[in-house]
Amino acid sequence: MWIALAVVAAIVLWFVLTYNSFVKLRGFVQEAFSGMDVYLKKRYDLIPNLVETVKRYMSHEEQTLTRIVELRSIAAGAATPQDKLAAEGELSGAIGRLFAVAESYPQLMSSEQFISLQNELTGVEDQIAQARKYYNGAVRQYNVKTQTIPSSLVAGICGFKAMPYFESSEQERQNVKVDFGQ
Repeated sequence: MWIALAVVAAIVLWFVLTYNSFVKLRGFVQEAFSGMDVYLKKRYDLIPNLVETVKRYMSHEEQTLTRIVELRSIAAGAATPQDKLAAEGELSGAIGRLFAVAESYPQLMSSEQFISLQNELTGVEDQIAQARKYYNGAVRQYNVKTQTIPSSLVAGICGFKAMPYFESSEQERQNVKVDFGQ
């Protein structure tokens, strides 16, 4: 009887410790996302200034600028982390295309305001990249625990599900085509 009671106590203790480790790892993922969200907000704040500066020089690139503003609104208003991550990928790709297109406008490229905004945005993008690495690392730890035996049993019982990575969008993976033949 004492042996059976000890086995049950060990199983309960293991279950509680495993559950608590899931809570801890989920907290790390949420913290990582929150930190990344701070840098994303900084980028959202820079985009209107960038768009206004670029508008002065790139009047016939209105579609590109409009799309960036739309994507910024979608990303800023995303309700779930999954929606935000998807919108962020598209926004990053659109900003990359904007900078590639801007190279075709010598007056814009020599504008101090544009250069300053571009440098500031590049710095924020670097911070986002670092935050993305931290977030993905936290997600990896959490997801491995949800998918490996025996902890996957606790994950299934308690509803801990794998979380999404912050991956590059298809647009970010494509090379940007720049045409200087104007």
